[in-house]
Amino acid sequence: MAPKSRKFFKKNYSKKNKPKSKVKKYQPDKNKVKFKHIARNQESEDYLRRMRGAELKREARQQSMQDDSSEHDDSEGEPDPFEELLESITSKAGDNKKSQVSSDEESESGEEEEETEDLNQMESDVDHEDKLESENEEPDIQDEEEEENIEMEDQEIQENDAVEDEENETKEELPESDASDSEIELCDEKSKLKESEDPFSIHLDNDLSSGLLDAISSLEKNIEKSTIDWKSLGKLLFEIPQSKTANNTKPKALISLDDGNETYAKPGSIPSLINPSNANFIKNQIWNNLPKANQDQLEAHQNSSKHFTPLQREMFSIINNYQDFYYTQRNFNNAEEIRFVYSLHALNHALKTRARVLHHNAKLNKTGKDSNDCMIPEYCRDQGLTRPKVLIVVPLRDSAYKIVNNFIALFCNNDKSKIMNYSRFVQEFTGNELFFPKRNPKPEDYEKIFAGNVDDNFRLGLCLTKKNIRLYTDYYNSDIIIASPLGLRLTIGAPGEKDRDFDFLSSIEILIMDQAEIFYAQNWEHVLHFLDHLHLKPEKMLNTDFSRIRSWVLSGLSKFYCQTLLFTSHELPEFRSLYNNRMVNYRGKVRTINAIETGTIRHVTVNVPQIFQRIEVTSFENSFDERFNYFTKIVLPQYKSPTMAHCLVYVPSYFDYVRLRNYFKKEEVSFVQISEYSKDEKVARARDMFFHSSAHFLLYSERAHFFKRTRLKGIRNIIMYAPPAWPNFYSEILNLMHENYQNSRDGCENSMSVTLLYTKYDLMQVSAIVGSERAAKMAKVGKTTHMFMSD
Repeated sequence: MAPKSRKFFKKNYSKKNKPKSKVKKYQPDKNKVKFKHIARNQESEDYLRRMRGAELKREARQQSMQDDSSEHDDSEGEPDPFEELLESITSKAGDNKKSQVSSDEESESGEEEEETEDLNQMESDVDHEDKLESENEEPDIQDEEEEENIEMEDQEIQENDAVEDEENETKEELPESDASDSEIELCDEKSKLKESEDPFSIHLDNDLSSGLLDAISSLEKNIEKSTIDWKSLGKLLFEIPQSKTANNTKPKALISLDDGNETYAKPGSIPSLINPSNANFIKNQIWNNLPKANQDQLEAHQNSSKHFTPLQREMFSIINNYQDFYYTQRNFNNAEEIRFVYSLHALNHALKTRARVLHHNAKLNKTGKDSNDCMIPEYCRDQGLTRPKVLIVVPLRDSAYKIVNNFIALFCNNDKSKIMNYSRFVQEFTGNELFFPKRNPKPEDYEKIFAGNVDDNFRLGLCLTKKNIRLYTDYYNSDIIIASPLGLRLTIGAPGEKDRDFDFLSSIEILIMDQAEIFYAQNWEHVLHFLDHLHLKPEKMLNTDFSRIRSWVLSGLSKFYCQTLLFTSHELPEFRSLYNNRMVNYRGKVRTINAIETGTIRHVTVNVPQIFQRIEVTSFENSFDERFNYFTKIVLPQYKSPTMAHCLVYVPSYFDYVRLRNYFKKEEVSFVQISEYSKDEKVARARDMFFHSSAHFLLYSERAHFFKRTRLKGIRNIIMYAPPAWPNFYSEILNLMHENYQNSRDGCENSMSVTLLYTKYDLMQVSAIVGSERAAKMAKVGKTTHMFMSD
């Protein structure tokens, strides 16, 4: 019976002579109605079970009677009087038994008829009740359903749009039915020919030969090094692995899944500069929006091409060649150019990956092959163990905000309607800004680093469709992940934790780390922690189609196909270690090797002798203890005299800071301390005591200076326990010795000195301060003490 419309009920209700006062309609409880139907279904099932049991009993009795009669007919022999008597007795008993059985059957049939009548009566009652209840329920249920539909429309619109986009992508990839098979094959051959020249396909489509694998994985690596000079990037060092297998010798395959005609991955090469007017294998969707999206950067470079600045052109030539890149000259002038280039590369890679998967899905659907079919062609192996392919690690939310805006400009020409959850993104990734005083302004670099949202705990997943970008997607449904080192550390967790998760890092193909110097200030251990969990075997397989996984992923060689991009403002041993040990891309790696001409010492404005004291150490492991012993036994006693008061001890490492603090307390040295963990009231008290000569030493950590840039006053002498990790901090600290910041009543006007302690393992930091040429001479000459004077 079709449900009656709302107009029917309104019409019948108007015919009844009821008062016009509002009467509360009867609204049956849906749960009670639901449980009524369940109870009725249970009763009918019990009845059918009893009927079946009775039939089985009746069949068993009939079978036993037939067996008895057959045994009696088969009996042979002559009749005997005793047997005849016995037979007559048993026959009478059998007749009585048969009569009893027939009476039992009649009683059972009567019970069955009664139960059938009861069941029919119960079903008719149920139908009648359902009819009445449906008449009472239909108007209210329809009203509730309409209200729920209206409430859920807004939530379903975005989800349906996303699903439609996915379906449309697959439909568009399907070949037209009118096209012949030969035409389709011809188009496929042309597309394959074009893909064969694409660096994306060159990098990912082929397995590694045994010779090339040995060249990058063995202890004795076979690396070919060469240098080249480019106009914007300067001097570059290319390190490209070369296969140890001879050219005329066929290497052995790690996994052989075909007939032996496999093409192996080729080593990388020095890239040529891209043609700025050519698409350079960039998706058309991005290429058409690129000039407008890059307009802000192009305004500062009038001599640049339409799509790229000179720096962007050279940088993208390396990045698009899928080689690792370590750039050490990032500054505030080229920061946006660099961010735009790697945003372009990440988005282009994610779109190509997604387009290839959808294209192969369409071809498999056309041929009618299931994804579980073992006969899937090898070229359909286009996936990893998990979906995320690009991981971008940045220190602060403001950096992530700018990256996503680059994606939006490139993907949909700043059409925010195609970005799902964008309002939530703006709310969470903007604001929370620091206040910068205008009376005593902070240094320029400090205001630029900490502009915007400075939260360092975030994770953001992005899913790409043909027309939309979805933000805040789950890790395993994301194509690109943007996170901070702390955010990744909290997600990955530590061994023994229950909720730790790092399987989403198993198939990362592009790793981008921008502003690495801020990672060092936050906590470098967080960086090493998430790097240790890259490309590990997943503990759980979520929606993994093994027939579509690339063979080199199954072989555990994902780390050799991962491209790593590292951008920093200066070089540190930790960054160089990451470059040497973590960047193992089989296509090779590139880094800038531009010499530092003068260093930051030229920015020192106070006329004070600056002594660089080299400490002779036996090994890197012993250098920490040997530095501590040299400081406590030789340097510190010289600065304990009253004439050397107002002495600042600058300590870059927090571990060294804690060690010196404990030593000062043990030796009862007059000192105050300021670290990144010191509260504001303690900082104010320490500054006051140091300025008014109440404390002889001020122990000052480098991270405290990075995050607060406190303007210390009253400094007469400086001991740098090690060279600063940020070269500009050297001139900043020394310029605090200016006459305007001194206490005229301290009685130490003629006593000012600077001493910097360094070892041969600190030459990178020393080069950034005094210049590369001077640092090389300081390391070669025999004397250990060098003095500089500012002009």
